[in-house]
Amino acid sequence: MRKALATVALAGVGLSSGTAMAGEAATTPETVPVQLVSITDFHGYLRPPSPADGGTIAGPQGTQVVGGAAYLATHLKTIRAGHRNSILFSDGDNFSGWPFEVDVHADEPTIEALNAFGIEFSSVGNHELDVSKSFLVDHMTKGKCFGTPGVDSCFTDSTGRRFHGADFEFQSANIVDAKGRPIVAPYTIRWVRDHGRTFPVGFIGLTVPDTPVGSTSYQPELKALDPVESANRAAAELTRRGVKAIVLNMHDGGTDASPTYDDCVNPTGPAIDLARKVTPQIDAIVTGHWHAAFNCSIPDPDGNPRPVVEAANHGRLISEINLQLDRRTGEVLRDRTTSANHAVTRDVVPDPQLQKIVDYWAAAGQRKYAEPVATVTGDFTRTPNAVGESTMADLAADVHLWTARRYTQADLGLIAAKPATGSTALRGDLLVANSNKPGDADGRVLLGESWEAYGYGNPILTVSLTGAELDAVFEQQWQGDKFAPLAVSKNASYTFDTSRAVGDRVELAIDGKPLDPAKTYRVAALAYTVIGADGYTAFKTSYSDPIRTDTDHEAFATYLRAHGTLTPAPLDRVTQKG
Repeated sequence: MRKALATVALAGVGLSSGTAMAGEAATTPETVPVQLVSITDFHGYLRPPSPADGGTIAGPQGTQVVGGAAYLATHLKTIRAGHRNSILFSDGDNFSGWPFEVDVHADEPTIEALNAFGIEFSSVGNHELDVSKSFLVDHMTKGKCFGTPGVDSCFTDSTGRRFHGADFEFQSANIVDAKGRPIVAPYTIRWVRDHGRTFPVGFIGLTVPDTPVGSTSYQPELKALDPVESANRAAAELTRRGVKAIVLNMHDGGTDASPTYDDCVNPTGPAIDLARKVTPQIDAIVTGHWHAAFNCSIPDPDGNPRPVVEAANHGRLISEINLQLDRRTGEVLRDRTTSANHAVTRDVVPDPQLQKIVDYWAAAGQRKYAEPVATVTGDFTRTPNAVGESTMADLAADVHLWTARRYTQADLGLIAAKPATGSTALRGDLLVANSNKPGDADGRVLLGESWEAYGYGNPILTVSLTGAELDAVFEQQWQGDKFAPLAVSKNASYTFDTSRAVGDRVELAIDGKPLDPAKTYRVAALAYTVIGADGYTAFKTSYSDPIRTDTDHEAFATYLRAHGTLTPAPLDRVTQKG
């Protein structure tokens, strides 16, 4: 809530400039100190990330090597030491981890690590919804198993116990189901104690608005409400309940022009815009999603500065905000607020408990990697022929159609073999030759190899397009001087003629029949392609009736296991006239 006016911190300037350093704010008998410590976008990076995955960060003294759960735990303990009222939380995107050992164990290793950190609550990030609402609410939060325990979920953790879910709760004030009901609580209240009195501090969760239609988090049964209205509504409710210190824990972000992680220069982005609009009842704003690093002060609508911070990603940084509450009223004294970002350097002793967790899941990941899933009699490669067709792309298109038909009616599977924009889901080859990795042999496909060859955590969608709309998608394979070939499932084929104008080049057939412009077809493709992120904008503007099925990694492994032995098909699905 808006409190004593502060004028020392200006918009676009880090709060540490012109104020006491975080952790050193002067306290008087009239104030109650409250320390807020947060991380964001951890994404299951238990092991120290490589430089390519963000293992370094630009700091005031130059580039620093950062990250790793065991180092993060040590830094958290150091930062929180000596603070009576310290609240540790996350800004979202905790799981849906990209490391193999996390993903293949249903993101449960991440929850074990976060529980060990002592995380008290988290906003819902877009990646918290990469599987489903039930996965978040029932499995990750409550520990409910799905599939076969020990195979699909509810694995044994580093302590020898079965997965029991998070020891913390999730909040989002703006994600609701089809009936407008919140999927989790909009906010949480924490009570701090000082000299026999208790004071409430409210934390509002907020989720990036495009989550229900995002490429990985695509959830057609969910809706996102306006973030400013949602935050204001939650803040008003907290105020009616007598909460006078309010923090917005928002999983949406921004960036700035500062070369280091603990400053703020010309900040921009949706989180910055929102910070200028949301009610002055909110005293501090923690952001995420953009994997950026900044420590800003942004005036609220009444002109009073409040901290807006973001702590990068993958456990590289920790954000700290120190509030001072008026002992008489419980309100935040804005002019005494300080904030800082801290690098998670690797020059400290790694926390033994977290190191045990990291080592346990790394070893479990190695065992999972070596599990055989199929046999190949020939190489499936991404190497295209003259018309852009490859055995790996054709296989992926077959996977899409086969996966869709397990759940619904589908006519065609396709994949962007080499999209005009963005990145392809085809990330590797399946080769006959022994890779010399543990468990491998000539012709054998390991689970880890399948995971590395195809997919980036995207769901396969089945959507409706008319023949005319589908034709428009295929005509977008030519964009300027780029050729962005689409691969189709084995029940389809197409011919193109580059001597004709774009828009009249492709003749597509499904099940041996020419495309009917007026007929509606059910098409299976990755969400990334359907929403136009691959550059096929005709897809985004035309599709309807989406049904979400399996996620790419899991769908591919399931297909391989079900088919056992695979032989590359002839490259005859695409031909060129002339």
